[in-house]
Amino acid sequence: MHEITCPHCHTAFTVDEASYAEIAKQVRDAEFAQALHDRLELAEKEKDAALAVVEARLAAEAERAVNEKDLAIARLQETLAGNQLSLEQAVEAAAAKAEAALKDEVAAKAAEVERLKAELTTGELAAKLALNEAVSELTKQRDDLARDLAQRQTEEQLRETTLADAHREALKVKDEQIEYYRDLKAKLSTKMVGETLEQHCEIEFNQLRATGFPRAYFEKDNDVSTGSKGDYVFRDFDGEGTEFISIMFEMKNEADATATKKKNEDFLKELDKDRREKGCEYAVLVSLLEPDNELYNTGIVDVSHRFEKMYVIRPQFFIPIITLLRNASQSSLAYKAELARVREQNIDITSFEEDLDTFKAAFAKNYDLAQRRFKTAIEEIDKSIDHLQKIKDALLGSERNLRLANNKADDLTIKKLTRGNATMTAKFAEIDRTAALPSAVAEDEDPEED
Repeated sequence: MHEITCPHCHTAFTVDEASYAEIAKQVRDAEFAQALHDRLELAEKEKDAALAVVEARLAAEAERAVNEKDLAIARLQETLAGNQLSLEQAVEAAAAKAEAALKDEVAAKAAEVERLKAELTTGELAAKLALNEAVSELTKQRDDLARDLAQRQTEEQLRETTLADAHREALKVKDEQIEYYRDLKAKLSTKMVGETLEQHCEIEFNQLRATGFPRAYFEKDNDVSTGSKGDYVFRDFDGEGTEFISIMFEMKNEADATATKKKNEDFLKELDKDRREKGCEYAVLVSLLEPDNELYNTGIVDVSHRFEKMYVIRPQFFIPIITLLRNASQSSLAYKAELARVREQNIDITSFEEDLDTFKAAFAKNYDLAQRRFKTAIEEIDKSIDHLQKIKDALLGSERNLRLANNKADDLTIKKLTRGNATMTAKFAEIDRTAALPSAVAEDEDPEED
């Protein structure tokens, strides 16, 4: 349950969850509708302003083109008028010259006739015939000059008409192009502008794919596993299927009415990141941005001082940059193959050394264990020898004591035991006397005492 207070009467009342959700939905829908309406009005105003700017600019361009066209026509007409005037003056001068020559000739002929009349009365008819022939010849020459003049005038008029028609046709084509681009710019969105440049580059490449790049790969980069992607990836392979060049392409364009103008440098860092993540050797930015920048209008721009193996080009250098980089990589293909073989050999040597080190470590471990056990056995043997030596010494001591005891036992006699005993001395003396009685003297014992 929710408690709601009326903002007018300040009366508090409670509503259940469903009613509260319905009221909240109505409020959100109203706010969303109002925000959407405001946004649409703002977008409509921005569109009208952008269209007004484009129309004003296109109108200025069209007016400038018409002025240039009128100026060219005026210059052409002045040129043709000057040529015609010069030609007419030349014809008039030639005609005047011919007429003067004719008059001089006629006068000369007349004088000749008069002279002949005076001198040769009989030759009057012949002179008249000669004069008539001369006049006919001069009249023919004059007619030929007039015919040539008329022919030249006709040719000049035809040339002037042809030039005017060609100029009108060129202006018509230019006007059609202006209308086409005006309509195209009005219809193209930012995405369509970029896609138009991509389609242009793809068409340019596909026109030469079969003849110039039969084993090449040139497709859109659709792998977004790393979080970003370029526009196109170019890879080329040799006859054994070994890749020897790879290029990451990025195409950038924008409409003339775009408020915020981008620069080529704004895209270089991201392009270098895409090149490294996709494992490409080179990176190329095909750009129509900054159209007034002379650096990018001169040709292929090397920006390797900023980012490794990166270039910025205009669309007309798309095929040349691929050809240049591909030929350079092809020339170094033999060195790359040799380097790959050397790396394989180094890998084999490294593996052999690792195996040898492993064997040495295992052998050293076993040798150490055997040595420690051998020392332990020697120590145990030494301990046993010491123990046996002690037993030997003990046995030798016992034998010596037994020998001394035996010697002492051998030296023991009854007399020694009874020395100092008067009774036993008397008994032994009596026994000696008794034994001395027979003739045989028995010397079993030594009479002297120890």
